[in-house]
Amino acid sequence: MNNRTFSGKVALVTGGTSGIGKVTAIEFSRAGANVVLTGRREKEGEQVVAEIKKLGGDAAFVRTDVAKDADVKAMVDFTVDKFGRLDVAFNNAGIEWKGPLDQATEAEYRRVFDINVWGVLNSMRHEISAMLKNGGGAIVNNSSVAGHVGLGEVSIYIASKHAVEGLTKSVALEFARQNIRVNAVAPGVIATDMFDRFAEGASRNQITSMIPVGRMGASEEIAAAVLYLCSDSAKFTTGTSLIVDGGWVAG
Repeated sequence: MNNRTFSGKVALVTGGTSGIGKVTAIEFSRAGANVVLTGRREKEGEQVVAEIKKLGGDAAFVRTDVAKDADVKAMVDFTVDKFGRLDVAFNNAGIEWKGPLDQATEAEYRRVFDINVWGVLNSMRHEISAMLKNGGGAIVNNSSVAGHVGLGEVSIYIASKHAVEGLTKSVALEFARQNIRVNAVAPGVIATDMFDRFAEGASRNQITSMIPVGRMGASEEIAAAVLYLCSDSAKFTTGTSLIVDGGWVAG
C-alpha cells in the first residue's frame, strides 16, 4: 500500500494505547493520516502520541471509556474539533472474558457487552454522523475468530464477538447508499498482552501447534488488514469480515 494512502485523512482508533490498536494508529500515521487514539490509560496514550510525532506525524489522545455514551460523543467531537473532519475509524476497544458459564455473573456479562458490543454500536452511531458531513467514510470493527466459531468456557466473549459481526453487516447495509463502508477484521491468535491474559496457563508451543501456519500473528498483520479495508483499494467491499488467523478457522 502506498505510504501516503491516507494523506489528508483523519483516522480514529479506539483502544489505541497498546497492542493492535497502538500499532494500527501508528500505521495510519505512517500512511499520512492525522490520528486520534483513545483509551482509558492516559500515560500510555500520550506515549503513543509522542511516538507518532517523533515519526513526523500528527496525533492526539483523548481518554475514553467506550461503554459511556458521553465519552464516545466527546471523542468524536474532539476529533472533528482537532482535525476538522473524520474519514476512517477502527473500533478496536474490547475486553476478554473466560470461565465456566454456570459461574458467570450478570455484572461480568454486562461489562463485556457494554464494551465489546454497545461500545462498537455507539461508536459507529457517532462516527457515522460525523462522516456523513464529509460525504462518506470507512469503519472497521475489531471482531475475532471468536465471532465465527464456538469455544468452550468463553461463551460471553464469543457471544459479544458474534454480535459485532451481526452489527457490522447490518450497519453496512443501512448506510451503503450513503458512501459509508463498514467491515470487520477478525484476528486469530495475535501476540498481544490481551492474548497473554486470555491464554494464561497454556504454553505458546501448545497454542502455535494448533495454527496451520505454525506461528502466532503479529499486530502489524492486523493493522495491514485494517488499513486495506479503510482504503480506496477496498471501495467495493462492505459488510464483510476479513479473517486474519493463519488458517485456524479453516482447519
